[in-house]
Amino acid sequence: MKALALMLSLTMSGHALADNTPSQTLEDFLAAIPKEDRATVVRTLDAKAQIYESGYVEQSRDEYLSHHFAADAEFARAATSKVLRRNTTQSGDTAVIWSETVTEGSLKGKPIKHFGTETVVLKQIDGAWRIIHVHWSSRKPS
Repeated sequence: MKALALMLSLTMSGHALADNTPSQTLEDFLAAIPKEDRATVVRTLDAKAQIYESGYVEQSRDEYLSHHFAADAEFARAATSKVLRRNTTQSGDTAVIWSETVTEGSLKGKPIKHFGTETVVLKQIDGAWRIIHVHWSSRKPS
């Protein structure tokens, strides 16, 4: 009975234990953006998550969803990002994932190509990993 209760608690977020990792949480979040999958964004981002992008700060998940999310979704559908490097470190209930990416595509008839950096901080809350901070930065190729 205890094993069943444990399995139920681990799958409440819609993922089995094997999927409840910092890396999978980040992958789920990133995959949700071009689909405008708000339910997954709500599941993966903590309510108090802060998103830093292009010198701006979204102070919460709801602020991100109501301000910048639609533009990020449009951009993500127009371009393809490839991870060049990704490193993860975890200590207790906190994890940090650093990534370097290259993004290419076309948006509104204009070519897109830039190199990006991404830092994501996750915390294990009630048995599930939640993103508490995202910092995206990019530059055009030299």
